[in-house]
Amino acid sequence: MGYIGQFWHLCPMKKRVFCTVTNDLNYDQRMIRICTSLATAGYLVTLVGRQRRGSLPLADRPFRQHRLAMWAQQGKLFYAEYQIRLFFFLLFRKMDVICAIDLDSILPCYIVSRLRRIPRVYDAHELFCEMQEVVSRPFIHRMWKKLERFAVPRFHSGYTVNAEIAGEFRRMYGVDYAVIRNLPVLTEEFASSRQAIPGRYILYQGAVNEGRCFETLIPAMAQVDARLVICGDGNFMDRARELVRQQGLEKKIEFRGNVRPEELKTITKSAWCGITLFDRRGLSNYYSLANRFFDYIHAGIPQLAMNYPAYREINNSCRVAVLIDEPGIQEVADALNLMLTNPELYQTLSEGCKQARLRYNWQEEEKILVRTYQRILS
Repeated sequence: MGYIGQFWHLCPMKKRVFCTVTNDLNYDQRMIRICTSLATAGYLVTLVGRQRRGSLPLADRPFRQHRLAMWAQQGKLFYAEYQIRLFFFLLFRKMDVICAIDLDSILPCYIVSRLRRIPRVYDAHELFCEMQEVVSRPFIHRMWKKLERFAVPRFHSGYTVNAEIAGEFRRMYGVDYAVIRNLPVLTEEFASSRQAIPGRYILYQGAVNEGRCFETLIPAMAQVDARLVICGDGNFMDRARELVRQQGLEKKIEFRGNVRPEELKTITKSAWCGITLFDRRGLSNYYSLANRFFDYIHAGIPQLAMNYPAYREINNSCRVAVLIDEPGIQEVADALNLMLTNPELYQTLSEGCKQARLRYNWQEEEKILVRTYQRILS
């Protein structure tokens, strides 16, 4: 993990760190990176998630993993059951610090930290209450917002993925969170220069959720001379499949579901370009800095992305993407065709990826992560 070895001496007593998420641990690249860095730094790390029906066996990692078996698999019942199961699981474990990843696991972590009198940390991957799938449901939004207003001010220590989100938390709740971007580990591997070849494909990787512009991306593919490969799952999957059927694009769009990180890297390196689209109906989308944005960069593939603050800032420093202001059908199709038919532009973006990966990588971010935990536990 690069520079991480220099931090081993900061926690000689093997402090125990518990991190909690609501997803299947095999596919969470962000938490795999974070927990690996903390484990390599000398902490005893346990990552707690959920057991889905049909979940594959856990991959070997340098940290402990535990999945909670659930009766409910989605919706309000799932969240209610998960809160209860997570609370009782954490209550009887020895730990020195507890970290809630996003709002959907924050309440059990808060209660346990108060009962056990241990430090607590909030890892905010996004503005949870401003996600499209939350904002579009007024009752659900009110419930999550009440929880956020109660809990976040009580998590004095935390971190998030960019300065814009950190600024929102400071403005709303007076908390000063560190910025730790979710960047890939820098390796020596880099994709070679590509040529326009038959069978090339465009890649979307990540959650197939509301607000990711599948309503426009899928119809746009009718105008694009390439296949679209979608790796991921989420609450928009059924509607996405239906859109493909309605548009008659079954031979052009392929759904591969959740893919293990190791396999996903190979798929990404072989892609022609990537997709990072969000609509504007949620502030979380506007201030986002998606994992996939950097995964494409490290694979050396240009991408189509939104002209939002975090993406624009990076693209201004190293040109890696074609940015669009509106994710309409025609705008998406035109931008993809531009990358597919303009070899000079494509080469410029590919060279930008080579530069950007040296500047934006996990070896630098993990220094901030380890120092954050060292400060909390000192």
